[in-house]
Amino acid sequence: MIEIQKTETATKPEGLRVVTDVVCPFCGTLCDDIKVVLDGNRIVDTMNACIIGNEKFKSAQAGHRIMQPLEREDGTTEFTPVSYDYAIEKAAQILASAKRPLYYGWSSTSCEAQEIGNELAEVTGGVTDNTASVCHGPSILAIQTVGAPMCTLGEVKNRADLIIYWGCNPIHAHPRHMSRYTIYPRGFFTERGFDDRTLVVVDPRPTDTAKQADIYIQVEQGKDYELLDALRTVTRGEDIPDVVAGVKKEQIKELAEVAKSKKFGLLFFGMGVTQTTGKHRNIDMAISWTQDMNKYTKFNLIPMRGHYNVTGSGQVMSWQSGFPFAMDFSRGYPRYNPGETAANDILLRHECDAALIIASDPGAHFPVEAMKYYAQIPTIAIDPHYTPTTGISKLVIPSSIIGVEEEGTAYRMDNVPIRCRKVVDAPKGILSDEEILRRILNRVKELKGIPAGQGHH
Repeated sequence: MIEIQKTETATKPEGLRVVTDVVCPFCGTLCDDIKVVLDGNRIVDTMNACIIGNEKFKSAQAGHRIMQPLEREDGTTEFTPVSYDYAIEKAAQILASAKRPLYYGWSSTSCEAQEIGNELAEVTGGVTDNTASVCHGPSILAIQTVGAPMCTLGEVKNRADLIIYWGCNPIHAHPRHMSRYTIYPRGFFTERGFDDRTLVVVDPRPTDTAKQADIYIQVEQGKDYELLDALRTVTRGEDIPDVVAGVKKEQIKELAEVAKSKKFGLLFFGMGVTQTTGKHRNIDMAISWTQDMNKYTKFNLIPMRGHYNVTGSGQVMSWQSGFPFAMDFSRGYPRYNPGETAANDILLRHECDAALIIASDPGAHFPVEAMKYYAQIPTIAIDPHYTPTTGISKLVIPSSIIGVEEEGTAYRMDNVPIRCRKVVDAPKGILSDEEILRRILNRVKELKGIPAGQGHH
């Protein structure tokens, strides 16, 4: 695990100080070179962070934080302030009495909190799922089928001379990805930085990332599988039709020849591939092409994971119970069947009788029918801020922010664990996700008569 040493240096004007080597808890890039300017316990500014990362730190002290637990009675829209002790007791009673509770989110909190959450799901015989089920779940299914030739972002920076962004727009979603790892930095074997690399973008839309590309391929919407299949065919020296997926044969051949001519190629793929027609079969084909390319040169691929610790959630679930998301403990042992045991499926089929949402906002992203059912059952939301999800939950428990107000471990998109650090104190009285979940878990065990330290089995 990468652990960055904390150093602090005084700056002018008097009274301000700078905390260096801070890890940004926003996206899967997990930039670890952020500097945060403090005036006492107040964040004044950041350096090196992108505009989104800057807002992540500053929003920690914005006026829209939830400052105390809230409860809403059935049939009302007004919340009543309650104490942490009451909220934790209420949450424990809801989860302990439920036959099949749903636990969803986990992608913007620490691995330590995720570990406790998975045990809570096991103890209560519930279903636990992370945001991969609506983003890179198909990537995981494909990797389970055909494996994946992957590497670290450090290798990309130092070795890669061909970068392909397929179905993603890092300039908007991962703003420092190109400057930190892929296109602009000077690496050990890429000493000239930008001049040593070729950028290819495959996307139906001419995005801002596509405007930077040396080669831009405008694939027809939903035809990624066909284009990847054609690319594999051409790479193997076989012929293809004159036009495939809206792309001319000459352009497909050009991409194959460019890829073969490079020393180290990297395919980064996003939700434009995982959540369009074909889903995990698209990724299956992308992985297969990457494997084919290794007959000619060094070639790898990395998924562009969104939330800063969605990768960590999959890792923690896997090493605790064997499966990376959509995990069902309702039979007393872990089962895994995406399409049946993912959060959306459970809600749409009305198969849970309680829910705990943490570190995500399904109210803003899930189908309306799923959230209509969510609003009808006993629900708990753990979140630092007001969101559409907290607005329709029965019980809201505020928490501190990992990487700003609390330490915690997170996994970068390339599966490298990095320790996030505390920069400022949380608002007075606000507990961490880890502390809230631990107290709920301990109380649930008491209610169920399970000795401390013993799981569901």
